[in-house]
Amino acid sequence: AYIYITDLEEGLVLSTAATLLDGNPGNNRLQRAAAFNPVGRLRGGRHLAIAGTYAYVVTDRALVIVDINTPLTPRIVGELGMIKPTAVATQFRYAFVTDADGLKVVDVTMPDQARPIGTATLKIADARNVYVARTYAYVAGGKEGVVIVDVERPEQPRIDQVFNAAGALNDANDVKVAMTNASVFAYVADGRNGLRVLQLVSSNETAGAFGFSPRPAPSLIASYKTHGPAMAISKGLDRDRAVDESGNQVAVFGRRGGRPLNLEEMR
Repeated sequence: AYIYITDLEEGLVLSTAATLLDGNPGNNRLQRAAAFNPVGRLRGGRHLAIAGTYAYVVTDRALVIVDINTPLTPRIVGELGMIKPTAVATQFRYAFVTDADGLKVVDVTMPDQARPIGTATLKIADARNVYVARTYAYVAGGKEGVVIVDVERPEQPRIDQVFNAAGALNDANDVKVAMTNASVFAYVADGRNGLRVLQLVSSNETAGAFGFSPRPAPSLIASYKTHGPAMAISKGLDRDRAVDESGNQVAVFGRRGGRPLNLEEMR
């Protein structure tokens, strides 16, 4: 029932969300519920990802893991130093963090015992944001465009390809991936160039398009010039996601006759 907001000064701010969910468009107002920044440890908060009952918050110097099982009384359970981190994404047992070094992988199987994977740092010169979809991570790489990373083996990531549409995609700040019917698209906030739409998987043309995670074959198919620099883009509905009874994130991938995974199975 809460919206979680990162704030450079206040760290983690909570707002009530019930008025957005009650079906009445006449009361869509937000109300501040709480702020959390113990001893300034969340100062510089600029990005977050939520998985189950944990918020993974990027500050100007660290990845901070916050237990939000009781939303109005959160508590910090872990902190990993980073070099000017910019964004974080989570999937199953791993968090993927972009910072001044590039892309880093953190094992969050037990969030209160999170540990960086020493062998899983990929050098990317200007990694600004990251989105993970099945076996690929998509890094908004500034002037490099979109860096597509194979994370099928998360502790041994590798750059699969770099796509900049022959130089047209050169200020990538953010990227999100979504499906329309059987095709997959990336939506890129490309800074001074505005919004870019990339087709990653075509149901008619991409080899293995109907498999679990076909290799992307990106092409630039549309652009929209925004009034100012495009800095970020919202996330669509995850069709693969569900939560178990404890509120922790699981994935069901369209299985029939199967129950959601429980917390221990996820670990």
